[in-house]
Amino acid sequence: MSVIPRFAASASAEDIAQALQTVGCVIIENLAPVELVDQILDEMDPYIAATPYGSEDFTGRTTKRTGALLARSRASVDLVAHPLVLDITKRILGPYADTFQLHLTQIINIGPGGQAQGLHRDQWCFNMFPFPPEMDVEVSTIWALDDFTEENGATRIIPNSLLDPPAAIADTHRTVGATMPKGSVVIYTGRTIHGGGANQSNQIRRGLNVDYILGWLRQEENQYLSCPPEVARTLPAHVQKLAGYSLGSYALGYQDDIRDPFAVLNGQDGGSSFGGLNTAIPTLDQ
Repeated sequence: MSVIPRFAASASAEDIAQALQTVGCVIIENLAPVELVDQILDEMDPYIAATPYGSEDFTGRTTKRTGALLARSRASVDLVAHPLVLDITKRILGPYADTFQLHLTQIINIGPGGQAQGLHRDQWCFNMFPFPPEMDVEVSTIWALDDFTEENGATRIIPNSLLDPPAAIADTHRTVGATMPKGSVVIYTGRTIHGGGANQSNQIRRGLNVDYILGWLRQEENQYLSCPPEVARTLPAHVQKLAGYSLGSYALGYQDDIRDPFAVLNGQDGGSSFGGLNTAIPTLDQ
């Protein structure tokens, strides 16, 4: 049976990205301090309590999905914009765009008795357009906010499924559980077949799902509503850009009179011509 490559938190982004490009999934163990995980859970607890359960099988009838992490949990910024994860993501998505951006943030709580989610590829939301089969448009992460075990519903993944035909989403027998200790993260691409596991324990399994996509694609979670300007202004500059307050490419995402949204957000002029924007496309490095 195929396995998910595992790395220590000290591993290089280059080595991890190479495994991710080859196998389609990796686990980095103990990347986040347990204290940070607990702080995120404390900040998000009232929002999770108010979140309804899923209304159908795919979202999970015993599962809660609570989003808008940037606006609701300041501690979550350390995971959403983790330097190692962003470095890995840039290596995967960099060949296809000037920038990449946040796609979604959500805490996924799978309650006891939760059934296994149907296997799928995350980039299914773009199925109206046939990307080249070898092209990565999305990188997904799930941080373990509890220990992920086979019993409590660790994410199920099919390693080496990047180029499998669509029918392979039925191959449940090929899945491997992304078991990992609290504070670890599993990373996989939008082409990797996976799904939430069945929770056969008597405890809730909590994970933080953060996805990234090319800067010229539409975000799944509308960050301009989930993280409106008055909140975005309080975040670090690189997180503002990551959330989407930046140009996705030449003239893509400008505001009103052809102004740079990052500059406008921060009270700057923002320029007034495409020519000016062409030389100042923001990246996450700036």
